[in-house]
Amino acid sequence: MENMYNLNIERAVLSAIIFDPEIYEEIAAKLRPHDFYLPFHQYLFTAMETLVAEEKPIDEEFLRSKLISMGKFDEAAMIDVLSANPISNTSAYLSEIKAKSSKRALATLATEIKKVTIEDDLPAEEIMNLVEKKLYEITQNSTSEDFRNSRDITLDMMEEIKRLKALGNSKLIGTDTGFRNLNDKTSGFGKGDLVIIAARPAMGKTALVLNMALKAIERDEGVAFFSLEMPAEQLMLRMLSAKTSIPLQALRVGDLKDEQWSQFSAAVDDISQKKLFVDDGGYATIHHVRSKLRKLKSQHPEISVAIIDYLQLMSGEGGREGRQQEISEISRGLKQLARELDMPIVALSQLNRSLESRDNKRPMLSDLRESGAIEQDADIILFVYRDDVYREAQEKEKEMRAKAEGKEYQSNFRKKSEEEAEIIIGKQRNGPTGTVDLIFQKNFTRFVDASPTAAFEVIYEEGNIDMREGTIELPPI
Repeated sequence: MENMYNLNIERAVLSAIIFDPEIYEEIAAKLRPHDFYLPFHQYLFTAMETLVAEEKPIDEEFLRSKLISMGKFDEAAMIDVLSANPISNTSAYLSEIKAKSSKRALATLATEIKKVTIEDDLPAEEIMNLVEKKLYEITQNSTSEDFRNSRDITLDMMEEIKRLKALGNSKLIGTDTGFRNLNDKTSGFGKGDLVIIAARPAMGKTALVLNMALKAIERDEGVAFFSLEMPAEQLMLRMLSAKTSIPLQALRVGDLKDEQWSQFSAAVDDISQKKLFVDDGGYATIHHVRSKLRKLKSQHPEISVAIIDYLQLMSGEGGREGRQQEISEISRGLKQLARELDMPIVALSQLNRSLESRDNKRPMLSDLRESGAIEQDADIILFVYRDDVYREAQEKEKEMRAKAEGKEYQSNFRKKSEEEAEIIIGKQRNGPTGTVDLIFQKNFTRFVDASPTAAFEVIYEEGNIDMREGTIELPPI
């Protein structure tokens, strides 16, 4: 057990703080009370934290008084600390305390694994999830408490309000969505948010999140992308088309002019240096996503968002009755993971085909497949809608119907390289619902902000648009 702690090192660090309180902040940024082995050392470090919060000096008299008020004062242990030789270079000592703290946490975890495996006989999936979660916490050197008290909550809240006040008039307080108009309505995606982006096929479901990912890595943030439908190379081609304004089709066949080759090469060099991580294995359960994302986040703390394309392609862990139960397990797991990793998780989702049989083709919450669990767990639900997709499909149907009847048909519909697009905010736990206007540039599979005056807020209700063509087939994009 001696290799699990070193009381002399603990005393030396605490003594150094008492003799030079200026180093407290540096040490407190690396150590927590539970990193000390001796209970009195934990209480002493906690007392130091409290005195700093109360803007009182860290000295022998104030520490003694604080420990007595806590009912934790120990004269002999205090003398041991005060008599320890203070140290000038604490770095090696802090690393040693940290290492031994992690060893103790691992030993405790080993005991817990034995208990839940043999005594409690929990399912293997639950045990593995528990182990991964605890290992992640040990890696981050943080432990979850059962409750946060009112004082801690209010202090944290005040610090957050001060941070927001320092931003001035900026409406962006969460992770940048990459679109000014969307930021105005959402204030960005919050840490711990589960964001669902849903659409029917051909609306650019995937293109939108790739645009978000591109803008994030260009801000030197990290992005984790789980692609269950498309190989990573295809995702990268779309991203490079959006970045370079070279048509996607030209990139697919390598039909580039000399200046485009130079532009393309420069873009490839740039993106190759960014923190984009793609898992395109094509198979994922909530267990796999949890395991891989925890590991990646611990290795790359700069990751600011995780994207899953798309939710309905994820598999359940088994043992659940029906697909709705599986989706419920997946959506709940993603929400818990977002909170644990303190970052937004964006998941794409399918919409029910039935929406195309009604007059109003704009999506609503009830159009989500297995909507109950997804709607409940999501903090933000966005729908991607492009009216021209339906209008083009309708015109093709009319033309085919006319040809079948031996008639000529002159279509008034004209394809455009840029189409109006709407992001419909169907749910926002901490903000308004409504719409945001974007422009979809088809050749580059790129969404861009519409003019600032075009963004408007409105709540849609069924029946507010006249599209009476019934069920139609959407064209591929």
